[in-house]
Amino acid sequence: MTAADATQAPARSAPAGDPALIGVPTFIVGATALGLVLTGYVPAGAVGASIAIILPATGLGQLVAAVWAATLGQNAVAAVFGVFSGFWLSYAALVLGLIHGWFGIPDNATVATQGLFLISWLVTIVLLTLATLRLPAAFTLLFALIDVALALVLYGTVSASTAATTAGGYVVFAFTAVGVYMFTGALSAATGGRPLPLGPPVLR
Repeated sequence: MTAADATQAPARSAPAGDPALIGVPTFIVGATALGLVLTGYVPAGAVGASIAIILPATGLGQLVAAVWAATLGQNAVAAVFGVFSGFWLSYAALVLGLIHGWFGIPDNATVATQGLFLISWLVTIVLLTLATLRLPAAFTLLFALIDVALALVLYGTVSASTAATTAGGYVVFAFTAVGVYMFTGALSAATGGRPLPLGPPVLR
């Protein structure tokens, strides 16, 4: 190859970044921890057991993924990871705040406070589900299962139904499995393999 040929050769572009490689596995680990709490793996009074994972790993991991996506101009991806960063960080704040009495919430308002949290996030995630129906079907399934889990945990919290809360925990494991599938496909593509099919979008 002559110097002229080298000058005319097209420059190799850097591979596109994929924030899901950080966002999805950190989501998986936090969801797994939450599912174990909800299904009774730890005693009912140990609701803070998952915070050591959710706060430094999941909440911050989602935030890093959101910032990375935003810098790449992947606005929808940034929105998704930004929303879930808010969810996980605020969940950690809620649990720690209730345990340590940070927010001045009396004991007789604890259930209502948890209900407020769950209702607020249920509304937000339902909105996210509807607003992202043009994404591949795997995303819609993931968000819909999160909606169901939040609704079950909400009912279990306000009605003191252990069965509903436990059912919500198993739905958490279901959407965690969807996350595992999505991460496997993303990592396969990042290492030179084929991505796994995510299904056609509900809306085109």
